[in-house]
Amino acid sequence: MSSLEINSSSFNREMKLPLSPPLVEGSAQEPLGEDLNEVEEKSKDIIKFTTEKLSIDEVSQLVISPLCGALSLFVGTTRNNSEGKKVISLEYEAYLPMAENEIRKICSDIRQKWPVKHIAVFHRLGLVPVSEASIIIAVSSAHRASSLQAVSYAIDTLKAKVPIWKKEMYEESSSSWKRNKECFWATGD
Repeated sequence: MSSLEINSSSFNREMKLPLSPPLVEGSAQEPLGEDLNEVEEKSKDIIKFTTEKLSIDEVSQLVISPLCGALSLFVGTTRNNSEGKKVISLEYEAYLPMAENEIRKICSDIRQKWPVKHIAVFHRLGLVPVSEASIIIAVSSAHRASSLQAVSYAIDTLKAKVPIWKKEMYEESSSSWKRNKECFWATGD
């Protein structure tokens, strides 16, 4: 069994959305430290796509470590306006196999750049009402600079590379798929 498991057996084929949250959890390779406690606790990369409401507390708890003095979070929420229109919700879709793979690459890149302990990336799919979280990224590290930089890198890179699409639902019963200007495959205007 590999150190990375993907639970994708619960997908509703008609909607292509998970009925129960698929969870991807793996252990990242990390050099052995001199502290014995560090050897006992393996680093974790936790990736989850779900139609359920995201919990900041749940995600935070997954990355807490007694070896770490910092836990940094990014929480992206649905705002109530866009380009002068009143937004009532967002709808997200993703190509899950590729999205999971790209997020694993982001986690690996983070581990090459900064000494972090645990990484969690949770993304909501389906409808996300105003003020609810669409994405939560949490990173723990011994010191704040590493986790803060890692979280910033994670959201910027996710927006640029991960195949997740967003549709804005407006109050006047219309909607619009939004082009992600940050993604690498977007054409310049």
